[in-house]
Amino acid sequence: MNKLMKCESDRKICGVCSGVARYLNIDTTVVRLIWGILCLSGFGIAAYIIAALVMPSDNGQVG
Repeated sequence: MNKLMKCESDRKICGVCSGVARYLNIDTTVVRLIWGILCLSGFGIAAYIIAALVMPSDNGQVG
């Protein structure tokens, strides 16, 4: 079972998008594009900050 965790090994800012991509088993670029579109609405920035604070880190573990 996958756990929703920030990905420290493939991170750009905090690893939230790569963690969500790993959890959903989709490409990281797709998640980053969707999150970028959400940021244009203003919702994405707040959601990213909350996710960065709440999501646990995987501490660089792959898998």
